[in-house]
Amino acid sequence: MKLLKEFKEFALKGNVVDMAVGVIIGGAFGKIVSSLVNDILMPPVGVLLGGKDFSELSVTLKDAVEATDTTPAAEAVLWKYGAFIQTCIDFAIIAFSIFIFVKIINNLSRKRAEEPAAAPAPAPEPEPTKEELLLTEIRDLLKEKK
Repeated sequence: MKLLKEFKEFALKGNVVDMAVGVIIGGAFGKIVSSLVNDILMPPVGVLLGGKDFSELSVTLKDAVEATDTTPAAEAVLWKYGAFIQTCIDFAIIAFSIFIFVKIINNLSRKRAEEPAAAPAPAPEPEPTKEELLLTEIRDLLKEKK
């Protein structure tokens, strides 16, 4: 039971929940960026490369072998540099987008910190107690006798 209680405390901490939300949003953001790269940016690059799909650019390291009576079939071994380059472009766009997002958040935080905080109205002084009034009277009477 102690282990379950510790796990519950860990799982419900604000940072863990925030991190989980960030991971989910990051996954969705990654899909958006992949679509941007694959569907918007790479087709014109493919046209510039002679109509090839950029992600399919590769070098054949070993040709495919058809199955015979004595040997099984073997697929071709490809060096897929186009897919790697496309993944690097995805990363660069995601990193740049996150950089811009963090920059905007930092600017907003800085502006908020620079704004003077609205000071709460000072609380009115409490009424003196009966004892304080009596002591004040005694003090005043003693001053008059001197």
